[in-house]
Amino acid sequence: MDERRDLGQFFTPREVARFMAELAHVPSVPHLRILEPGAGTAVLTASLCERLPGKVGSVHIDVHEIHPRLSDLAETTLLYTKEWLRERGVACTFFVHREDFVIENASYLTPSLFTTAREGYDIAIANPPYFKLLKDDPRARAAAHIVHGQPNIYAIFMAIMASLLRDGGELVTITPRSFTTGDYFRRFRKVLFSQVIPESLHLFGSRTDAFRKDEVLLENVILRAVRKSPAQSSTVTITTSAGIRDLEDRRTRVVPLLDVVDLDSRELAVHIPINDLDDRVLSFVRSWSETLHTLGLKVSTGPVVAFRALDFIHVAPNGNNEVPLLWLQHVKQMDVRWPIEGTNKGQYIADCPDSQYLLLPNATYVVMRRFSAKEEHRRIVAAPLLRTQFSGRMIGLENHLNYIQRMDTAMSPEEAVGLAGLLNSVLIDRYFRISNGNTQVSAVELRQLPLPSSEAILKVGDAMKTRIGESLDLIVAEALNVPDSLMQDVERSADGDT
Repeated sequence: MDERRDLGQFFTPREVARFMAELAHVPSVPHLRILEPGAGTAVLTASLCERLPGKVGSVHIDVHEIHPRLSDLAETTLLYTKEWLRERGVACTFFVHREDFVIENASYLTPSLFTTAREGYDIAIANPPYFKLLKDDPRARAAAHIVHGQPNIYAIFMAIMASLLRDGGELVTITPRSFTTGDYFRRFRKVLFSQVIPESLHLFGSRTDAFRKDEVLLENVILRAVRKSPAQSSTVTITTSAGIRDLEDRRTRVVPLLDVVDLDSRELAVHIPINDLDDRVLSFVRSWSETLHTLGLKVSTGPVVAFRALDFIHVAPNGNNEVPLLWLQHVKQMDVRWPIEGTNKGQYIADCPDSQYLLLPNATYVVMRRFSAKEEHRRIVAAPLLRTQFSGRMIGLENHLNYIQRMDTAMSPEEAVGLAGLLNSVLIDRYFRISNGNTQVSAVELRQLPLPSSEAILKVGDAMKTRIGESLDLIVAEALNVPDSLMQDVERSADGDT
């Protein structure tokens, strides 16, 4: 088990393999070429080959697997598959590549005159490995132009697979949903969607069920994409299931491609609206014409990286001009609580000449957690931090917090309260969940978030100051003229009723 985790291997359940094989469109052609990198036991290829008799005359299969025992098992699987196909009139050849898939094929991401020509594949199918790479890893360097920050190897697999398809060829993958949004995967999305167009998405609602034996706590998404021009594709089929057990009873809907990804946008974020309610939420929130930037606001990440600032961080005050240091644990919904008991984290940071680059002026901000626990009721946890809450000149914000401030002037208490209330609302929570399967809310996503006018945000803030104890969501809905039917449906969905 530990060895498989070190290699990022989470084996595909038979039911999922069969579903992915059925998702691929097997053309009626004389000869078919199939690719499966990170093949494990080659269960995906074997499942796909069950669909070939009567459609193709012959097939060539390339699988890649670097684990010695698994590559032997993959070869055994393909020998059996070859015989099974022969008995049904399909000639089969195959090759098990035991070299690293990325190192062997990264040159196809940026082909040149010196790149060996290679016949494209009709279908590339994979459950690629999942783990983060160090920046100096040879695989990260080989795909440097598509990665940002600490890359995850599954995205590199997907990009190379797309580059190896022939025109009209198909990519079918099961991966974490994390590639759909965020700055870390933006370069990857640009490369991927310059080569293939998404045509089908399947979303598992459960964070554990798709790979329950391996205890993988990530939302999984199955993508089917085709190598063709955007003009040739206008819709995306979206299917959903809670997990494996209800896969046969999956829900299906067809939506415009533009509702899933705007191929002309810079960020190329992927939204997955799973029902009519998601469509209505997207439509309503996208009707807002402002953003943080147009409102004169900016979002930043807390500058205190704890392990780099140990000399300045203290558990208790020592009389040397210290100021509050806020961590993720100090921020609750609409409330900053400092200090708190029961934490071993230093809640004070020195205010001295050497620490000034770590500190912020004591002003009014909206602060929010960059990460939420998977059991959190809302994806965004935000609170107004008013200048009057602390008496000192400066404050410290740890790196797991984001904060919003005015670019040129001071943020008013009403604006901070109103913006925090909006970010905490069930409506914004639903909007984020349509596009984000992570527990992380990045500054990039906040910059892209559509927002109502300053006047509307102030209206929320004024109402929250006078209607203490009333429902936050009710106040937001009334101030922003959210239709009653939409708000009621969103609230019911958040409570698990729909």
